[in-house]
Amino acid sequence: MPERTVMIVDDAVTVRMFHRQILEQAGFAAEEAVNGIEALEKALGRHFDLFLVDINMPKMDGYRLVAEMRQNDDLAAVPVIMISTEAHAKDRDKAYLVGANYYLVKPVKPEVLAQCALLMGGRP
Repeated sequence: MPERTVMIVDDAVTVRMFHRQILEQAGFAAEEAVNGIEALEKALGRHFDLFLVDINMPKMDGYRLVAEMRQNDDLAAVPVIMISTEAHAKDRDKAYLVGANYYLVKPVKPEVLAQCALLMGGRP
């Protein structure tokens, strides 16, 4: 069975590295992007099984990225886990409104992130 791929979108390098380590241990191949624009550019013409998207990023935030994905035929059905330090109900509600499939609040326990990714992105 081919390896599952995840796009990790976060402007903080340490966060990307932490999430990458967790998801690679769970069996995913990981690609990284520092903002929504870079994520969209990398996703065009390439298949991803899952996106892990931060909300607060420069150039294009996570809300806009997910909204753009949901308008693109190739990306519309790809599961998205939004992950943020924003713990308010309004932030979670907005994430689901733009098309996120799941919402996690940082810091997230590694086992929770791995389990959620496996459920959302398929078992490798």
